[in-house]
Amino acid sequence: MSNFKKTTLLCIFGWVLTGFLGAQTPTGLTVYTLNGPSGVGMVRLFDNPPRASGFDIKTEVLADASLMAALFTSGTAKVGILPPNAAAKIASSGKNIQVAAVLGTGMLSLLSSNPAVQRIEDLRGKTVEVAGQGATPDYVFRRILSTKGLKPDMDVTLNYSNPPPSIVQLLITGRVSYALLPEPFATMARSGNANIKVVSNIQDEWIKAGGGENYPMTVLVTDAAFATSQPAALRAILDAVKASVEWVVANPAAAGPPVEKYLGLKAQVISAAIPRSNYVYISAAQARPALESLYRAFLEFDPVSIGGTLPKDNFYLK
Repeated sequence: MSNFKKTTLLCIFGWVLTGFLGAQTPTGLTVYTLNGPSGVGMVRLFDNPPRASGFDIKTEVLADASLMAALFTSGTAKVGILPPNAAAKIASSGKNIQVAAVLGTGMLSLLSSNPAVQRIEDLRGKTVEVAGQGATPDYVFRRILSTKGLKPDMDVTLNYSNPPPSIVQLLITGRVSYALLPEPFATMARSGNANIKVVSNIQDEWIKAGGGENYPMTVLVTDAAFATSQPAALRAILDAVKASVEWVVANPAAAGPPVEKYLGLKAQVISAAIPRSNYVYISAAQARPALESLYRAFLEFDPVSIGGTLPKDNFYLK
């Protein structure tokens, strides 16, 4: 065989080998979660990552929802969690994202250290610390106040200047008397001061106010193009997230240590709070009525917060 033919065969073999090795290299794929209580249901993914042919899947924690929103807006994120209103607003801007599932429903507590306040109507003239201006707790509470004949910002002052950990300390030390807090912060406050009581079940009050069913707090979102082009990988991720949520709910004591390790919440506190936290896995199709009920509250008080209209049909992953 001539040297020319040998060289040609070696080149062809090299190209084939390079292509074969390249095909064997898995594609990196990140599932994004959030630091804090909204990411608790996904915590098992860190030690038990989803497995999908052709992908190397890892889980990464982001500090807050604004960073997550930026990653979806830029097209970087393919799967991650967001507050329901943030997901709707991104979709309204023209970015083709879809809700795949609801991972957390209502887990709010209206707390008071004043024994004279026994019901929501007793808040007239009071100031309530609210965790999350312009987010789900804010508009859920505004809807409830309105149905009780109380005008938000007039009959009841809503203060948004303190983050949840600060509100907890203010309640415990008696510097504030009323607060609307999600779990696990409500459990932290009640554990720190025996005089702090739950005034009303916000989830039940939401249903009485026309919500229909418990309101979503956290949604799992996917890039629509990724969902279409990589259905098997997405299904592997969704199955892993569902398994993680179910494990957390069934094993609150065991879930505490990994939550502390990866998400920065104290194990003992989160283990106590999980039974009150309503971590769920509800598919987008099932969750749509509850999401639309929540979105109507956003439209009632701040239409811009979800883009001015209800999300379209293609917002919900089929």
